[in-house]
Amino acid sequence: QVQLVESGGGLVQAGGSLRLSCAAPGSIFSISTMGWYRQAPGKQRELVARITGSGGTTYADSVKGRFTISRDNAKNMVYLEMNSLKPEDTAVYYCNQNHWTGVNYWGQGTQVTVSS
Repeated sequence: QVQLVESGGGLVQAGGSLRLSCAAPGSIFSISTMGWYRQAPGKQRELVARITGSGGTTYADSVKGRFTISRDNAKNMVYLEMNSLKPEDTAVYYCNQNHWTGVNYWGQGTQVTVSS
């Protein structure tokens, strides 16, 4: 089972910034849709942002204008730049790789905690 590897989480004060990174092995990375999801305690996992192989992006309304997803196909990496962080952004953030062939891989998650 392929596992993605996230990094970059941590503790930050409200208004601060963090950059999450995700390494995704595999030859189909460049044509996969890569996504960042998050799950707060007692809540369902939700989509934060995703980026298609061609670079099209989608964001949750709650993070629009504050978060930016990007990818580097040469390095098989996807990033989530998070600015103006709020306490409600506190969650475990998961990286996801999805492709119509049935690929649907997840990382183990990285904790982001925003203090008020």
